[in-house]
Amino acid sequence: MRNLFFFVFLLCLTGTLTKKYSDDEKPAWAKKDIRDFSDADMERLFDQWEEDEEPLPEDELPEHLRKPPQLDLNKMDMSNPEAVLQATKKGQTLMMFVSVANKPSRARTEELTKIWQASLWSNHIQAERYLVDDDRAIFMFKDGSQAWTAKEFLLEQNELKEVQLESQVFPGKKPDVRNTAVRDEL
Repeated sequence: MRNLFFFVFLLCLTGTLTKKYSDDEKPAWAKKDIRDFSDADMERLFDQWEEDEEPLPEDELPEHLRKPPQLDLNKMDMSNPEAVLQATKKGQTLMMFVSVANKPSRARTEELTKIWQASLWSNHIQAERYLVDDDRAIFMFKDGSQAWTAKEFLLEQNELKEVQLESQVFPGKKPDVRNTAVRDEL
């Protein structure tokens, strides 16, 4: 019973001793109405909110805050620059430009790139696709090391004009072949 009384006393004491700032003790930015807060005030409020939070695990951090993977340069074949580039892009977002040959319509480009994207996904290569022109698309890879495997796959596709990856242009192997299974819409 004595311990229970002591616990209730401590609970009441902590409730009365917790400090709430009075208006004259608050910083100037905190006295304003929330609707009048500037971006800097909102940032200070966010920092104050986050100061007691536990840090995020490494895999949940935004890409620019993650530590890059450690590379063992002794085990890398420096005579193969593509393999070195592929290893350095592991875990980083990477974009690849893909051009479709034969001056296709936007619908045709959409259909072909959708098929190519589905084929990549079937091969466990995650690529997001964004059309940027009637005959051009961007494939974005969350793991940049997958882009080189995707490049090799795409270069074998009919109606692929070229792939641009890391400022290098790779021409398609069969850019003049027309695929008759897919038809242009009017």
